[in-house]
Amino acid sequence: MRTNLVLDDELVEKAIKLSGIKTKREVVHAALKDYVTIRSRKNLMDIRGKIRFADDYDYKETRRSGK
Repeated sequence: MRTNLVLDDELVEKAIKLSGIKTKREVVHAALKDYVTIRSRKNLMDIRGKIRFADDYDYKETRRSGK
């Protein structure tokens, strides 16, 4: 979709420097992808208390073994 936007030049320049992306078009595309990814994640507080782990599940052992 072709769209004309008025963007904050300072903000775009910061995004370009932080990302290493060369063009405004690419940096806007990357920002939109990041936005959608972040907003699509389930809020952990929404699932609090809704997950039931197996009685013998040992999260500390899982962390130690790197699984």
